[in-house]
Amino acid sequence: MPLPHDLCSHLQNAFRARHAKVLVPHSTQNLGILSILLRAGFLTSLTRGTTVEPSPSRFNEVKDSDKRIWAELKYRGDKPVLNSMELVSMPSRRVFMDVGEIRRMCTGRRAAGRVSPLGMGEVAIVKTDHPEYEWVEAREALQLKLGGEVVCRAK
Repeated sequence: MPLPHDLCSHLQNAFRARHAKVLVPHSTQNLGILSILLRAGFLTSLTRGTTVEPSPSRFNEVKDSDKRIWAELKYRGDKPVLNSMELVSMPSRRVFMDVGEIRRMCTGRRAAGRVSPLGMGEVAIVKTDHPEYEWVEAREALQLKLGGEVVCRAK
């Protein structure tokens, strides 16, 4: 499984190069993170497709190694909406938070452990153990009263 830092750096580089669309390998992790970024307003659209084209009809016909997620990047004027995307939890230092720590991170009052609080317009992506809500935004995790691993943050 690809690591989240691959997706973070891939998206940042695509925004900096002013690409209109970017394609990333299809995985539940990438789909979960990208759908949260779509709901937060950092992306315009997501489409399943192949290495050649964004085509949901051909998606099921190709082998797994050729399946891709096409993400349309969002810009305001000439500036990218996503300014930075960074990992919080790394393979060498994984960051797990319970509901109370996620609450402190979301309210912005003080740092929760080693993680600084979220700023205005910033989102944090949390991977939970819940089978239905595996990938959620930190504020959703707070509403659902779920703790988990804080994977990355975007602003």
